Amino acid sequence: MRSSKKISLILFFVLGMSIFGYSQYASASQIEVSITQSELLNEDEKGSDHDVELQFNNPSLLLLNAGETEFFVIANDEMIGKGQLEPFTLQPLSSSYVKGMFHTDYSTDDDKSESVKITGVTKYDIFFTSLDIPFVYYPTPDQASEFIYHN
Repeated sequence: MRSSKKISLILFFVLGMSIFGYSQYASASQIEVSITQSELLNEDEKGSDHDVELQFNNPSLLLLNAGETEFFVIANDEMIGKGQLEPFTLQPLSSSYVKGMFHTDYSTDDDKSESVKITGVTKYDIFFTSLDIPFVYYPTPDQASEFIYHN
């Protein structure tokens, strides 16, 4: 009888940890991203370079350590540039500001895009494993104008 209590206690613990782990993974996959700052560094006929700062909001209870994150800017279903974010740490239930660089081959003389999105995959190292969590951010028309067309 004692053995069956230990086994059921262990199974209950494993089940509880599995449910908690899955709920935190689901929360971590809901990380919100927004542009907080964009500055044009240089521009020539080949494209433009920008400093960028993004804000990541972590709704989970997990401390998430991210390595360098590559992201892409897509306008009208066409990739117009890509960037790199510095490694960062997201504290549980808080937000972090992350700096990076962005390069675009898109000419400012081209027509304004109807739809712009920033997308990427961040690899977070937690405990004994890592999670690849994609993010997609749709900037407002004003943000897209500042971020891409630097108006």
